[in-house]
Amino acid sequence: MDTQKTILAVALSVIVLLLFQAWMERESPHPATGTVATTQSTGSTAAGTPITAPPPATVAQTPTPAGLSLGGPSIPFQTRVFTGRIVLHGGGIDALGLRDYPVSVDNPAPYPLLDTQPQRLTVQQSGFVASNGEVLEPQYTAPPHNGPFGREPITLSGGVGPLKVEKTLIFQPDSYVVEERIQVTNTGTTPWSGSYFDQILRNGREESHWFMSIFTGAVLQHDGSFSKESFSDLRSHPVVRQGPGWAGMMDHYFLTAVLPAKGSPSQVYARPVGENYAAGVTVALPTLAPGQSTTIQQEFFFGPKLQQTLAGLGQGLEQTVDYGWFAVIAEPMHSLLNWFHGLTGNWGLAIVLLVVVVKALFFYPSAISYRSMANMRKLQPKLDQIRKDCGDDRQKMGPAMMELYRSEKVNPMAGCLPIFIQMPVFISLYWVLVESVSLRQAPFILWIHDLAAPDPYYILPLLMGVSMFIQQRLNPAPSDPMQKRLMSALPVVFAVFFSFFPAGLVLYWLVNNLISIGQQYFITRRILAST
Repeated sequence: MDTQKTILAVALSVIVLLLFQAWMERESPHPATGTVATTQSTGSTAAGTPITAPPPATVAQTPTPAGLSLGGPSIPFQTRVFTGRIVLHGGGIDALGLRDYPVSVDNPAPYPLLDTQPQRLTVQQSGFVASNGEVLEPQYTAPPHNGPFGREPITLSGGVGPLKVEKTLIFQPDSYVVEERIQVTNTGTTPWSGSYFDQILRNGREESHWFMSIFTGAVLQHDGSFSKESFSDLRSHPVVRQGPGWAGMMDHYFLTAVLPAKGSPSQVYARPVGENYAAGVTVALPTLAPGQSTTIQQEFFFGPKLQQTLAGLGQGLEQTVDYGWFAVIAEPMHSLLNWFHGLTGNWGLAIVLLVVVVKALFFYPSAISYRSMANMRKLQPKLDQIRKDCGDDRQKMGPAMMELYRSEKVNPMAGCLPIFIQMPVFISLYWVLVESVSLRQAPFILWIHDLAAPDPYYILPLLMGVSMFIQQRLNPAPSDPMQKRLMSALPVVFAVFFSFFPAGLVLYWLVNNLISIGQQYFITRRILAST
């Protein structure tokens, strides 16, 4: 019995350890695997000082821009999901809000995915790089309009140097994908060669979710290989990779990405830009003879990390939703959770139904565990007698207990295996709840207005602690005073620890405990009644 209690305590501690380890791994440094670009450039600040491009890179056939200026005249646009503006100098998007995702429960303003404010700097930039490394930012003009664009394509006309440029942005009403078409004409008298780039410029702010570390940084896919590059890694290992792929910036719930046309001659990159960071795609252009034109087609994704939406784009963006070690378990759990939400319309109820399904799947392993605990409880008087007879003689006590277990056909270890079996399920659900943007600001009932945030009044953690205490009362009590104090403290420790967890995860654990209490009560009552 003492061994069983010790293993139970260790199992619960392992859960905590694994969760902490999973959080830390998301921010731990890892070496960059791409080609390192060692280039020189002029510095840049968020205030908008222009930055020159590096000279033709020694490791990249296509020069990579270091950064651009910020601000200037702009035009607004709006769709059902977006509200934002396009800056005419360069033609990038320097402000974009997500209308379906408020800033917070108390602030209904659209979440500012792109923003020029220094503390939240994230902008989309574009331009040309001549073969001599010069960065060219076209100056565009917009057609006359009476209100925000977005219900029809926006075509900007402009040029820079020998290039005449027409840039068209196409917005679909309910889509987070923006299509970009660029027509470039050489109006000069000599051939022109160079490249076109789109990039996401972001400051180095880190993101946390209560007391959990959340990965914030660049994401790249190159030749089908996906990688995450933290800002600290980019500071020492800038990345440039030749070949098809996409690049962007990711935080907890949202993604900004540049998606070039499949098969286009391009390179992806991520690197520091002064105090900020850029991730983008450079597309090589054919040499344009005087009067010759070419067209570039790309897409942007600006939106939430909804796994089905990202997977539907067919470019591997769903890999930005990180379910940790047990993704093979987490992904079907996420699908089932979504299905339950479709039935109930409430994410809290969907979590409750998910618990019921998980408990049904583990009904028999759990029954083995509870039956073992009940049998151990039946043997409690005999075990106490052995301890009394043996005193401090451990060498005599061990064989006597093992003989009692054999004669009574009780396996003291039988209650531990189901706990270890269920740990991957719990950890998988943890990542599902933490990573799911659908639960962001999702209400449950009464005081729970955001299942992705901790319970503001600590009611769910308190109830969870009480449920753990009740479970302990159904188990045989440890005879060792130290173990008894340890087990008595666990409900309090877990209640405090889980007060920092998302309310959705605490709800899962609480409902799981309540179902377990019912199952354990009836099994224990039946076995004790047969005494």
